[in-house]
Amino acid sequence: MSSFSQLDLSAPMRANLEKLGFDNPTPVQAAALPPALAGKDVIAQAQTGSGKTAAFGIPVIEQLDVASFSVQALVLCPTRELADQVAKALRELARAKDNVKIISLCGGVSIGPQIGSLSHGAHLVVGTPGRIQDHLRKGTLRLHRLKMLILDEADRMLDMGFEEAVEDIIGQTPQNRQTLMFSATWPKSIRVLSERYQREPVDVRIEQASVLPDITETFYELSPGQQIEALSALLSLHQPDSCLAFCNTKQQCDDVAAALNERGFSALALHGDLEQRDRDSVLVRFGNKSCSVLVATDVAARGLDIKSLPLVVNVEPARDSEVHTHRIGRTGRAGEQGLAVTFCTPAQSHKINRLEAQRKSAVEWGATPDLLATPLKPTSPVMKTLCIAGGRKDKVRPGDVLGALTGEAGLPGSAVGKIDLFDFQCFVAIEKASAATALTRLESGRIKGRKMRVRYA
Repeated sequence: MSSFSQLDLSAPMRANLEKLGFDNPTPVQAAALPPALAGKDVIAQAQTGSGKTAAFGIPVIEQLDVASFSVQALVLCPTRELADQVAKALRELARAKDNVKIISLCGGVSIGPQIGSLSHGAHLVVGTPGRIQDHLRKGTLRLHRLKMLILDEADRMLDMGFEEAVEDIIGQTPQNRQTLMFSATWPKSIRVLSERYQREPVDVRIEQASVLPDITETFYELSPGQQIEALSALLSLHQPDSCLAFCNTKQQCDDVAAALNERGFSALALHGDLEQRDRDSVLVRFGNKSCSVLVATDVAARGLDIKSLPLVVNVEPARDSEVHTHRIGRTGRAGEQGLAVTFCTPAQSHKINRLEAQRKSAVEWGATPDLLATPLKPTSPVMKTLCIAGGRKDKVRPGDVLGALTGEAGLPGSAVGKIDLFDFQCFVAIEKASAATALTRLESGRIKGRKMRVRYA
């Protein structure tokens, strides 16, 4: 299938896809949409960024009966960030139909407002397993009329220990539902889950090239304990405005981020032990260029939506070749050139041997002494982030914040970067040179006619 016009879609959906700039289906959409639209179960292997949200989102929206005010579709995601991303994409697709109500139910935020939203009814729910279970236990969410169940990034949900929760949720859905399952990797646990809960699923595999064409990949052999020195040298050499560094443990993330900050770099750690509020703040600051290096575990980095990422570093080799491919596939997107670097000690060389065997080709090794001889040259982020104590629930909109900064505060529009709005707070990136002025003016001024607390994030 080479065009959306070849699918049996409603005229409003066709028009909406055109408006959203969906020209031709991606490989996963071309393979998964026909069976999904025909009501069949689908199990699909596809990487982040392959267009899989539309591959399940289009059938979900097309099959909703807006007149029936009950939860007809449920999308389960491993993290709140991914759930928010998916809900946003589904809302865009839902413009093809009038009055579709989509609710996001995730942990890390107060359950009260969610219960209030559910009491007014919803057609489509996107959420994380733990919070969905909470609502099922309280009886605030009922799935007895569910037609479609989607498991997004199913492998990561199982990795994060959600297997029991997922099975408990599935057990509370009608047996005649349609089940779509999307996974970036293909472990045995995923096949078992599919066998247990899907009916003759159509198997969709989108082969990922083992090395992506816009990525230059280099490996360095290090002695144990040289990782921080090598990472500092790499950052000094390439001066990226954004770098994602992968670690295998939460403790290593904290240690690496702290060591980089001591050396003058701007680094933040991202892992499962962070409170949701801190996690939001970290992701916002990295996404808006207020921080140059994000040091993360695989689970924490899943579902990150980072458009431009010139450098990805494996501080240690990934546990297997599939995870390695997934990690490095975050750079070199949208036609931009990316660099992926992997550090490896002699004791870890078996992982690189396995990678070479899987690829059927040798990896390229860099000259470690040359790298380590690079003089230390930390870069400073171009932006600084302000946090405003008011968000969506306070009826604050991005335009209000921009207006306050360029109007009362007198900043040029070019000094204001990305504005990220949450329920009860708002983050805004300001060019570093103007940040102190912006903070002072906002503290003494008003947003939407009200005084709001402002601080550096």
